[in-house]
Parts: sequence; C-alpha cells; structure tokens
Amino acid sequence: MISDRHAWTRPELETVVPGVHRLPLPLPNDSLRAVNVYVLAPEAGADGELTLIDGGWSIDASRDVLARLLAGIGAEPGDVRRFLVTHVHRDHYSQAVALRRAHGARVALGAGEAESLETVRGRDTGLQAQVVGLERAGAPELSAEIRSWVAAAEAPPVDDFADPDEWLTDGQELRAGGRSLVARETPGHTRGHMVFVDETTADGAMLYAGDHVLPHITPSIGFEPAARPGALIRYLSSLATLRAEPDRLLLPAHGPVAPSVHERVDELLVHHDTRLDEIAAAVDKGLPTAAEIAGALRWTRREHRLEDMETFNRMLAVLETDAHLEVLAAQGRVARTSGADDVFRNVPA
Repeated sequence: MISDRHAWTRPELETVVPGVHRLPLPLPNDSLRAVNVYVLAPEAGADGELTLIDGGWSIDASRDVLARLLAGIGAEPGDVRRFLVTHVHRDHYSQAVALRRAHGARVALGAGEAESLETVRGRDTGLQAQVVGLERAGAPELSAEIRSWVAAAEAPPVDDFADPDEWLTDGQELRAGGRSLVARETPGHTRGHMVFVDETTADGAMLYAGDHVLPHITPSIGFEPAARPGALIRYLSSLATLRAEPDRLLLPAHGPVAPSVHERVDELLVHHDTRLDEIAAAVDKGLPTAAEIAGALRWTRREHRLEDMETFNRMLAVLETDAHLEVLAAQGRVARTSGADDVFRNVPA
C-alpha cells in the first residue's frame, strides 16, 4: 500500500499541461522510491522531437515502466530523440546513456559535471571524496565503514557514464518537444546541476527542477564524485537567484508537482538558516568537530538521532554539518582551525 505522501511514486502517467507528462520510474533499494522524468511531446502536426528531461536509473524495471507509460501517449523508448539531464547522479543520467546506446538518442548535460563523469570512469564508486571529508570532519570510524562498503560495492557500469553529446551552459536556449526552454546553472546538489525554465505554456511558467528544489525533502549538498568545498554556499546562492525571479510551477525529480517554486524555496532557506543557528549554538557550547555536532542534532522529519541512522545517512548528516560549518566560517560566525581534523570554535562578539 502506497501512502498518500508517496502517491506520486505510483507508476502512472500524469499530464501536467498539454504536451508535458510526468513519468515516475522506479529506483532500486532507494528510500526515494522513484524519480520523475518529464516527457515533452509536440502536439499532433507540430514540429519537434520527443524529449525527456532526465532519464532514470538504468535497470530493467525502470525500462519496462518507461515503455509502458510512453505507450499511454502513443510512443515508445525508441521515439525519444533527446535527453536533457539535470545532473550526473545515476538515477538521472545512466538510463539516458543506455537508451542512447540502444536507440541513438542525443544526451545533454551541464558542463560542470564533466569532472565527476571522469572520476566515475576512473572506477571510483563516487564516495572517495566523501571518505576523505568524513576523516576531516572527525568521523574516522564512520569513514572506515564507508571505505569497507565501497570496497565491497559493485562499481557502476562505465558505459552508463559516457560523456554526453552536448555540454549545456548557463542561459542556453533550447527547443525541446516543440517547447522553448532555458537551461540554468544551479550548483549545490552537484556543481553542474541544471534546471530548465519553460515559459511556453499559457498556464504559466514551469521549472523542471531536478534535485535542486524538492517539495518534501532537502537535497543532499555537494554529494558528487568530484566534490569540492563551498557546495552549500553555492546552493544557497542558487536558491536566492530563483527566489528573485518570477514564481513558477515546480516540476521536481522526486515528489509531486507543486504550485510554487517560491513557496518551497522559502521553506528551504528557512530550514538552512535554522540549521546554521543550531550548529553555531553547538560550537558555542564547545563541540569542536562536524561529527560531534552532527551527533547532537536531530535528523529528518522523524527527528532521528545520528546513532540511530544507517551508515549511508549518517555519512550524509556529518557531511551536511560540515557544509554548514563552512558557511558559518565564511560568515565569520565561527573560526576554523585545520589540522588532522577541522576544529571549530566560536568567534567572540
């Protein structure tokens, strides 16, 4: 039984506006349950190719659902001629590349994802940067757990992380499915994350938001193979840029279509402001490392303690704490001392 909260994951085609359809595709062993891909289909008699925004995870179950749902609009996977992919994560990119191999479609991806693609093709499972980050954050035991998990994990197929046919740049204008889009760089979740602004419909502008703005959860920050410092700083700046623009219908990669980008951006900004205050208070109480501070906080809507979470989510929590500490240091609210671990202290008023 799928709860109302997860109703969006049902493998059913939803027409958002004429010519734009949401297709939730299944994910393997993932708490997110599904990823939305959006089909842009030209109206009968109109010019334009069938385009998908994001491709899904390259697994048989996803391919089967995609074929069944496309049949609902009289199409099949081989009819898709172009993929516009928001970012390099496997649940967005790998099936686009696999379908390119099978049917010859073209794949486009943000130019900022090039280094992460190269890292994965170097047989990195994508977590080496995170392992190093955990050690720096004062979590050596957790880092060792992740190292063991990585060593036992099957590396992703290199073929699914081949380069795209086109590298997208900020502000690039695109024609897709008979519609006019603008690609926008929104770094934070990954450095090369792109969203696509669609102002074609008379019903109002839409934002294909990928993982940048999600209606029910806060996206992980800087979770990418070629991770670099400053991810949360970039993310907050990207959110502020979207908030300064006209409001749009939110078409996210995970979760239902939502009426307002602005409303959700405001919630995300408040969440991060609150987290910054909580972490600054923890530093003021004498907790010196991201790992210790993460252990003093509560996590997710269910208010979990760090020690009650499974390994992967504990890793994300510690790294998210470290990202907030980086912002606080940039704001001058805490001071960072680098050594074997990054140690933080409060800055006297």
